[in-house]
Amino acid sequence: MLNATHLPEPKLLQLFDVLYNTRSVTRAAEQLGQSQPTISIWLGRLREQLHDPLFVRTPTGMAPTPQADALIGPCREVLESLRRLTAWESDFVPATAQRRFRLCVSDASHITLLPQLLEHLRKQAPGIRLEAARIDGNSERALESGEADLAVGFVPWLGAGMYQQVLFPQDWVCLSSATHPRIGAALSVQTYCAEGHVLVSAGTGQKLLEAGLARMAVERRIILELPGFLGLGAIIGTTDLIATLPRHIGETLAAMHHLAVHDCPVAIEGFSVKQHWHARYHLDSGNRWLRGVMLALFKSD
Repeated sequence: MLNATHLPEPKLLQLFDVLYNTRSVTRAAEQLGQSQPTISIWLGRLREQLHDPLFVRTPTGMAPTPQADALIGPCREVLESLRRLTAWESDFVPATAQRRFRLCVSDASHITLLPQLLEHLRKQAPGIRLEAARIDGNSERALESGEADLAVGFVPWLGAGMYQQVLFPQDWVCLSSATHPRIGAALSVQTYCAEGHVLVSAGTGQKLLEAGLARMAVERRIILELPGFLGLGAIIGTTDLIATLPRHIGETLAAMHHLAVHDCPVAIEGFSVKQHWHARYHLDSGNRWLRGVMLALFKSD
């Protein structure tokens, strides 16, 4: 058990939690914003204080020892207690609050949501620290534990115990160069099938897109596959390739890179972007304030 009189310092407990989740020193370093040598030093200190190797290298990653399995629950309880202690305010006052908020967001949100949110926070709540994490299989646990405050995006797999609120609907558009040699004011299905495409594999709505194309027996001629939206605008603007993506990110990239936006000629099921939070933090004053900010900034009429 973790002895309260000999607890490792919080950063070591946080490393334990992150490393247990990721099974990777490299990914742990990325999430904690530290170098790999620093993470190795911290892990050495943690092993010494807890008298156990904790993690052993295997072909599939850093596997936890039985002692690590036994300690992860108490570790997370301590981290949650510390987070609530340091973040607690009976009345959340944005102008003076000193608090970290962590949002699980999609890759597109780095371009569409975070700049506007950060601009608002810098003006109204300058003491707030904002952290962005990806939406993945750990998001539900992170919301439940308080490690994350909100998940914003298309997250249909989140389970019971979650509140949700619609921010805006999404349909699908296609982007092309404004001077594309073969696309005029409208994009036909025939042209859509004939042109080369950029596939963005990271979008949370990609399964809907693939299902819609398959249902209509439409095959794209993929020329380039990207893991995210970084660089997509510049690529579309300087080539004759096209891309199919949700309207919000599509129109944002089009405005940034002077691209043409076309209604998608294939009927693809739309979806809603929502903000999600766990019932445990429904009445938390800071969480309620952040949800209100998101609603004011991004709720569509």
